[in-house]
Amino acid sequence: MTKETIQTTELQTNDLSAAEGKVKPDYEGEIVSIIRGKLSPKAMQSRLEDYHGNDIAQSMALLSPAERRRLYRVCTVDMLADVFEYIDEDDAGVYLDEMDIHKAAGVISELETDTAADVLHEINKEKRALIIDFLKPEIRDDIRLIASFDDDEIGSKMTTNFISIRENLSIKEAMKELIRQAKENDNISTLFTVDEAGEFYGAIDLKDLITADSTDSLEELTTTSFPYVYANESIDDCIEKLKDYGEDFVPVLDNGNRLLGVITAQSVIEVVDDEMGEDYARLAGLIAEEDLNEPLLDSMRKRLPWLIILLGLGIAVSGVVGVFEAVVAQLTLIMAFQSLILDMAGNVGTQSLAVTIRVLTDENLTFSQKLHLVLKEMRVGLFNGILLSVVGVIFIGLYIMLFKGRPALFSFAVSGCIGFSLILAMLISSAVGTLIPLFFKRIRIDPAVASGPLITTINDLVAVVTYYGISKLLLIDLLHLA
Repeated sequence: MTKETIQTTELQTNDLSAAEGKVKPDYEGEIVSIIRGKLSPKAMQSRLEDYHGNDIAQSMALLSPAERRRLYRVCTVDMLADVFEYIDEDDAGVYLDEMDIHKAAGVISELETDTAADVLHEINKEKRALIIDFLKPEIRDDIRLIASFDDDEIGSKMTTNFISIRENLSIKEAMKELIRQAKENDNISTLFTVDEAGEFYGAIDLKDLITADSTDSLEELTTTSFPYVYANESIDDCIEKLKDYGEDFVPVLDNGNRLLGVITAQSVIEVVDDEMGEDYARLAGLIAEEDLNEPLLDSMRKRLPWLIILLGLGIAVSGVVGVFEAVVAQLTLIMAFQSLILDMAGNVGTQSLAVTIRVLTDENLTFSQKLHLVLKEMRVGLFNGILLSVVGVIFIGLYIMLFKGRPALFSFAVSGCIGFSLILAMLISSAVGTLIPLFFKRIRIDPAVASGPLITTINDLVAVVTYYGISKLLLIDLLHLA
């Protein structure tokens, strides 16, 4: 290797190391410094225009209310609207409440209608009414339309920012209509066609329209098999359909098949994220999600309902142990291995629960598929139980014999009883972890409500009955080891 090659290699290595060690720029800190500085409003606005809306949004939490008000005065409505697209609804409501009415109304006008409706919901009634009065009639009507749907309906997540054209227009007329509507709506990558009554007909890709010849027919460009949803459909029912198609925009129809709005890909991501957060909270035994800064009483309120239910089930488990008090009194050694049976039963049940909830996202499951799921989970539980019980019988038997000084017959009789209990407990727990969410789904309750703590506690009950029942039958009644 030549000297020049070595030097070049060293320089490349140093450059790579420098790049790897480079610290990410502190954009939030820079923005805060600009706002707290002594620049004129025009100069401050010019500097802030160089930053992404998300960076400005993140910096707002670092500012005092007075400093934020300075930001509102300096930024244009368009800049603030871009910033508000990256702010959580709760915080957006607080920030909007700090603004001048006219500017707040301007920002709301520039936001997607679904976002605008959500943000307005977070503002106090008096100011909300004032802001709505300042909005253009068409924007006001769009926001009221979206607000008319319940939070669990897909219509509450749609936006009216879309292009709609008549299905019988010529290519030239369609282009003119596109240009006219594009001044107010910027979601133009897909155009939707409707008939004279406003009923949804199909969709046209913007590229196809632009590249079409004037002699072509709009009908030839229209995809009539485009996916759509109804505004009153529940979000849970729509999620899989929206995810499967992967379109940037999906039309939302009323019950008369008229086009009301569209669901954007970003809204789909947000909806899926919200649903996953809710399911995660339920799996943890919460009735709603929590955040870091939530008040103590609110956190307690969300956790207490399930804890009270679980306390009742826990008392039931303890009561069952009391029923087998005579067994424990005669064979105190078996108490040492109770937690092993309970833990394994709970773990297996939680695994089956997770698999079942994931499978149940498919709304089209047939009875035979559900039956196959139950049998499959029970087979997995059975064979895992057999493998683990073989290991358990050997090691627990040796442990009792060597460390407790008990005879081999007694030691392996006890370990055999534990192994058999383990097989049965894991088999039943797999079935419970699958059947409970299926039952909840059947009675139209979110299967995620069959939370991990609930399944674990029920499986504790199953494991206790199995373990002590088999111990009594095999060790006391059959082998007379007590």
